[in-house]
Parts: sequence; structure tokens; C-alpha cells
Amino acid sequence: RVQLEESGGDSVEFGGSLRLSCRVSGYRPSRYAMGWFRQKPGKEREGVAAIDVFGATSYADSVKDRFTISFDNAKKTVYLQMNSLKEEDTAMYYCAAGQFGVNWVLAPLDQTSFRFWGQGTQVTVSS
Repeated sequence: RVQLEESGGDSVEFGGSLRLSCRVSGYRPSRYAMGWFRQKPGKEREGVAAIDVFGATSYADSVKDRFTISFDNAKKTVYLQMNSLKEEDTAMYYCAAGQFGVNWVLAPLDQTSFRFWGQGTQVTVSS
């Protein structure tokens, strides 16, 4: 069974940076694509960034050019580097894993493309 454990959430000031980490276990890297999602209070969960088994990445427009997703195969850890943070980035951030395939490619930032989820890590950005 795939297990995901996030870390790195914190409180940070506007314009600051954070790096989230997600340790992955119980899976085959060649079969699963990874993603980061976030959920703001009172809002639905939204896709932030995703990376497929070949290293190709996808980003939500709201974070493009500010966030970077990456995967360290040796450490089995997916990262989300967040720069130039804004108050609207405040949310619970979740790591997710989804089986790579045609359906995933068609909707890499759709939560229905992901089967396994972490517990989340809170990011708070203040002015």
C-alpha cells in the first residue's frame, strides 16, 4: 500500500519561501505520478503541481513561476518549493500519488487522478 507523509508546513511572511516534503513508501516509482494539492478554509481542494514518471511537470496558473515540484528517486521524496508566497497561498497542503496512465495525463491536476493521499501540512502566509 502506498503511504505518504508530508512535512515542512509552517507560518511565513508575505514574500517568503518554504519547501514541503513528502516521503513516499510502498510503491513503484515507475508506475505512480505525484502531485501537491491544497485546500483553503471553506473551499474545495485544488491541484497545485504534479510530476509524472518521466519528470514532466504541470502547475496551476496561480502558482506558475513561483512553485516548483521535484522528485528525488533515491530518497523517494517529492518536494514542493514555494517562493514569493502570498496570503492566498495559505492552505492545508496535501501530497498525493496516482497511477500513471492516459487518464492521469489528461487531468494531472484533478484530484480524481490520484488514489493515495497524505494527511496534510499547514502553510500560513501573513502580511
